[in-house]
Amino acid sequence: MGDSSVGALVPTVKPPEPAGSSSEAVTAPPPPPPHLEPAPEVQAEVAAAAAAAAAETTVCEVDKDLLCPICMQIIKDAFLTACGHSFCYMCIVTHLKNKNDCPCCGHFLTTNHLYPNFLLNKGQKARGIFLRKTSARQTAKTATPFEHLRQALQQGCEVSVKELDSLMSLLVEKKKKMEQEEAETNMQILLDFLLRLRKQKLEELNEIQTDLQYIKEDINAVERHRIDLYRARERYSVKLRILAEDPIAMKAWPSLMDKHSGVFISSVHSTQGWMGSGSSLNKKADVKAQVSSHGLQRKDAYSGSDSHVTQSGQAIARKRRVHAQFNDLQDCYLQKRRHWVRQQLKQEERDTNPTREGYHAGLEDFQSVLSSFTQYSRLRVIAELRHGDLFHSANIVSSIEFDRDDELFATAGVSRRIKVFEFSSVVNEPADVHCPVVEMSTRSKLSCLSWNKYTKSHIASSDYEGIVTVWDVTTRQSVMEYEEHEKRAWSVDFSRIEPSMLVSGSDDCKVKIWCTRQEASVLNIDMKANICSVKYNPGSSIHVAVGSADHHIHYYDLRNISQPVHVFSGHRKAVSYVKFLSNTELASASTDSTLRLWDVKENMPVRTFKGHANEKNFVGLTVNSEYIACGSETNEVFAYHKAISKPAAWHRFGSSDMDDTDDDAGSYFISAVCWKSDSPTMLTANSQGTIKVLVLAA
Repeated sequence: MGDSSVGALVPTVKPPEPAGSSSEAVTAPPPPPPHLEPAPEVQAEVAAAAAAAAAETTVCEVDKDLLCPICMQIIKDAFLTACGHSFCYMCIVTHLKNKNDCPCCGHFLTTNHLYPNFLLNKGQKARGIFLRKTSARQTAKTATPFEHLRQALQQGCEVSVKELDSLMSLLVEKKKKMEQEEAETNMQILLDFLLRLRKQKLEELNEIQTDLQYIKEDINAVERHRIDLYRARERYSVKLRILAEDPIAMKAWPSLMDKHSGVFISSVHSTQGWMGSGSSLNKKADVKAQVSSHGLQRKDAYSGSDSHVTQSGQAIARKRRVHAQFNDLQDCYLQKRRHWVRQQLKQEERDTNPTREGYHAGLEDFQSVLSSFTQYSRLRVIAELRHGDLFHSANIVSSIEFDRDDELFATAGVSRRIKVFEFSSVVNEPADVHCPVVEMSTRSKLSCLSWNKYTKSHIASSDYEGIVTVWDVTTRQSVMEYEEHEKRAWSVDFSRIEPSMLVSGSDDCKVKIWCTRQEASVLNIDMKANICSVKYNPGSSIHVAVGSADHHIHYYDLRNISQPVHVFSGHRKAVSYVKFLSNTELASASTDSTLRLWDVKENMPVRTFKGHANEKNFVGLTVNSEYIACGSETNEVFAYHKAISKPAAWHRFGSSDMDDTDDDAGSYFISAVCWKSDSPTMLTANSQGTIKVLVLAA
């Protein structure tokens, strides 16, 4: 969205200091453990120090009555004024050189009205002597026996050699006892540490042993299944060889092929498991290719050719992807295995769709992830078109969306135009410039598009003036216009369950719910920060996710908008997009250069994805059942598998896309992305107006 697409920056607010964290707060130290109580001598020293502090406090309290109001020190050479106040002589004389009044009451005063305060001077001396004696007596009372002994020896107390020997022996024994107690304390501390360490390592060992048991069970299950597949393949090969040797049977090849291919196809699916990221056409093509290669296997073996070169090369490439992402795949395997074990412990004998005997559901789940993740390694360009207009220098594509049936796709951006293209013609008819089948002009720059999931010809848009418009693509006219937002509207979305309802979010910190049968909003949610993205839950007409500039995702139940059902925290900057992979999985994008996956049912984070760069622009976000894709400010598109935190594939819009007269290619960024429903095909657009059709490839 160019310079104007940068979301509002939310200042970082320091969290309030917890109570008691202030430097002025004083908290009592916790009592020492019983085995760490100080020795009696130490206790006596502490008591002496406390007594001295108490004596000092008493002196301070007494001295408050003897302070000079000018210098706030104990009065020296006290003089009394005619108004009855006492000051240090030098303090009051200095004051009277500047002003002729009493510092305390403001009464007129000169040096002629000053008189020596003999009584206060004598009282100070007497009080000082008294305090010194009191302090000495308190010190004597609280002094330890060691202090008394030291004072006696220092004062020349006569002691015999025999008494000194006895005393020294006693001190040596006392020292040995204290050293013994200190050693025991140190051993106890060391023992506590080692016991805690052993407990922690035993827990880790138990976890590792449990994981090893899972791995052992899964290895056995996979080996058994491999044997079954091998036997099925051998039986199928024998049938193919018989057919090849029998000319009569060759005439019945098509029907036999249909009968027997089902066995092989089912084995292929059980081994690899389709992940939902490819279309039915791709599925059939894959099966055909595998059946063809398998059917020629025996014939090639007899002729001495290597029919598995390509297949082996693909297997090697997939193994390399496994090694490259081994740590993430390991975490994914253990996470899914442990999760399914917990589910079985909670509800045993509940599975209505049992898996193969000995084939754990957690392994089945991970196998699907592994198959789909290693299936693709790059994004390949299959079509490209230029979205830019000759009369508009601003070509940023802010939004690109497929319609209900994936036959049409629409683009919108700062050029103030909604353009609708036919997907098949863009892919199948190469041309330098593809003309849109429909083009509609708007008054303002556009920020977001959303096709109606029920009425094929209806599409909603939000723009920089805060207007939400519902268009009829067939008539090229607006059906409804909503102008309640006070600032730029960033996002709009139709409900899948209730197609007459749509939601929008704006910089005015408001989320509004609209109905195409009403002219005014039916619901309004006031928030504290700018709204960057809104999205209906695909399985509900009452749940809405809101991405906000306050770094959070707010998940609302529209039946009670007083507070969100959940607030998902984790992003460090504004949340620019929110999209649902399923009824329970929510993906979010932020300008902190991360994507995050959340479980809205369990109210918990699932995974964080890193690899792209996004610090200020809206770079797009799109999801399907297995993959999450987004743009980057490096002019690249990144695709992530939802179970792996690192990119599975990426594609860079190369310098060949840029005109010589344009700025440096580094200033461009991906501005919009959109998956074709449950397909490895994706539409992408960048800030220069270039649109590419990409497909995940091996």
